[in-house]
Amino acid sequence: MSGDGWFVDGDFEASRARVRTGTAAESADWPTEAVESGFAADRSAYYDALHEATVEATTAAVRERERADDQQLVHAIRALDDCRRTANELAERLAEWAGTVDPDAGSGIEYARSLTENEELGREVGGPIQSLAARVTDLADEADSLEAYVERRAPTVAPNLSALAGPLLAARLLSLAGGLETLAKKPSGTVQVLGAEEALFAHLRGHASSPKHGIIFTHEAVRGTRLEDRGSAARALAGKLTIAARIDHYSGDYRPELEAELADRIETIQARAEGDGGGDDE
Repeated sequence: MSGDGWFVDGDFEASRARVRTGTAAESADWPTEAVESGFAADRSAYYDALHEATVEATTAAVRERERADDQQLVHAIRALDDCRRTANELAERLAEWAGTVDPDAGSGIEYARSLTENEELGREVGGPIQSLAARVTDLADEADSLEAYVERRAPTVAPNLSALAGPLLAARLLSLAGGLETLAKKPSGTVQVLGAEEALFAHLRGHASSPKHGIIFTHEAVRGTRLEDRGSAARALAGKLTIAARIDHYSGDYRPELEAELADRIETIQARAEGDGGGDDE
């Protein structure tokens, strides 16, 4: 029995592992070897076993990938954003409804909290409205809990990315890219416009100008830079974020010098004279 094939003396678990990690120096007539070695009764049985092993190997790989730390962070930030968005939407509905029975009705999450914490006020607006306020409050509290989780976990999953972007933006970049490995493999130009896909597609169709930034606009390095220099700031930030993601994925060691290098570059961009004509044309 060859030790180089995917099959291992009839051991299904070992065969599944070979499918995922094994290699061979050159191809061979594995079906024939499987039959001659007694691994399979005939070629059809060999292919049945191969199919079963490859399906199991793929399932195990997907399960392992989904349980990875970066994927847990992706799910957490997506759940956080869903909770926050839904809470705000329901808070608007709550304010509109409560306004029909309470001329002094407020708005937003804080008004929902006031209805759940003030029993007298809750009785005045009625049970259904008070119940809705409780749901809004629960969602807002869940969002706060998830935000705290992301703040704790992001620096351990992607220390350099979190240091440069902040935990929440780092997690959103991972979410948009699909994970740390995928983000690490993207060019900085792609990282720069993550989250601006609609604007990018409109540009490619000739309906709009090229977007200068995507979600990284929320970073102070971009948002705090004057309009004409934001493209330069976004490029500088995206370049460092890309390096940070690659270090996080391939080595995992923390490089504090990246923060200093980014700060120096942004300071240079923001210090440009008003009429120097540089900025986004570079």
